Amino acid sequence: MSAKVPPPAPEQRLPMSDPPLPAAAETAPADAEGDAERGAGGGTGGGAEPDPPAGDSVAATAQPGRSPEGASVSSALSALTLDDVRHAQKTLSGVSRVTALEGSRYLSGLVGAPVHLKCENLQRTGSFKVRGAYVRIAGLTERERAAGVVAASAGNHAQGVALAASLLGVRSTVFMPEGAPLPKVAATREYGAEVRLHGQIVDETMRAAQAYARETGAVFIHPFDHPDVVAGQGTVGLEILEQCPEVRTVVVGIGGGGLAAGIAVAVKALRPDVRIVGVQAAGAAAYPPSLAAGHPVSIQAPVTMADGIKVGRPGDVPFKIINDLVDDVVTVTEDDLSSALLLCLERAKLVVEPAGASPVAALLAAPDSFEGPVVAVLSGGNVDPLLMQRILRHGMAAAGRYLSLRLRLTDRPGALAALLEVLSELDANVLDVSHVRTDPRLRLTEAEVELHLETKGPEHCTEVGEALRNAGYLVIL
Repeated sequence: MSAKVPPPAPEQRLPMSDPPLPAAAETAPADAEGDAERGAGGGTGGGAEPDPPAGDSVAATAQPGRSPEGASVSSALSALTLDDVRHAQKTLSGVSRVTALEGSRYLSGLVGAPVHLKCENLQRTGSFKVRGAYVRIAGLTERERAAGVVAASAGNHAQGVALAASLLGVRSTVFMPEGAPLPKVAATREYGAEVRLHGQIVDETMRAAQAYARETGAVFIHPFDHPDVVAGQGTVGLEILEQCPEVRTVVVGIGGGGLAAGIAVAVKALRPDVRIVGVQAAGAAAYPPSLAAGHPVSIQAPVTMADGIKVGRPGDVPFKIINDLVDDVVTVTEDDLSSALLLCLERAKLVVEPAGASPVAALLAAPDSFEGPVVAVLSGGNVDPLLMQRILRHGMAAAGRYLSLRLRLTDRPGALAALLEVLSELDANVLDVSHVRTDPRLRLTEAEVELHLETKGPEHCTEVGEALRNAGYLVIL
């Protein structure tokens, strides 16, 4: 059952009240990745979107533990409408880039249908966050602007707020964790924000920023839990429909939910037949239990390399929209994320942070679950070089490109050289070798060798192991 949602009058702006600051115990952490502004993009401003379908109605998808069967999307759209997203698109004209939509031959072959990558990693400041931040700050009154704005983040949101505030001539203060990578701190300062380092985790940083807002009167800019922010992120959805009118599935990462909620409002209002799938890291998946409970639920100590979606509690504003409009929320493992990041780098030649690669991770994990054409939103590309190095090594290991093993051989001159000769013939590159002679587990005439090899993939790993056994070595994987 679907309900009719009458289209709002053109350019009519519905009032958006600022929700109260959440209590400290319920604070959801902001995103955590960020870097300097990227120089690539697909132009500036907003594009036109397709006309709404006849009746402009959107059918809510019934799911276990979610909206009751036959629920109308009017409840989800009561606080945020397609008109709000269109207004945000006009506000962002000349500010945000219309980022490229790139086809992926490899993923298309895997899924069995066209797959396109929406490259928000090439957005100004390196992520979609500048969209929502700019729309939010642009909507402040003159009195609010005079008081300045404050935000908390370790990267993407920090830079989005800093740039947006600078463009609008508003003073900004950004609280960042004391352990935030120096390049991200420097980039936030370069965009014009006053940076204050506080706390070890983003939760502590968020509380400090909220206390600063109460003490000084500065307006707290939440990374996802405000209608203006969600409307700004929703402009990504309008661009997707403009660039790929035939899209059948949109896959997007979810942290607090602002991006997925905004895309859902825009896409479902214009194309209710499009399936929207949210993706969370398995170690930081607050939405599945929240959707089952019917309200936002906090999870303790989320753990994932994808800092941009490492959020312990869904936002109240995006949760209601996602509960009503997003068709499914799936989770991916750390191995899935690292493999996806590696694929983006190797196949698509795109630098993407772990959170931004989460939609690709979902496609890799279950390619038969998505009807094409598919658009996967690469939400950001800000990743610290040291973290990138670790992630790439992890991704290569998950993809079978690294092999670690131990084996025993006779302790005699030339034994190690003979082993390395075997590996050379197998075209396995030795990255590291450790030779142990003194160990109570070893016999007097034995030595143990630990090897770290670079291989060509899982099949090559199997070939190396079998060849070593056939050569008479005792292999311990």
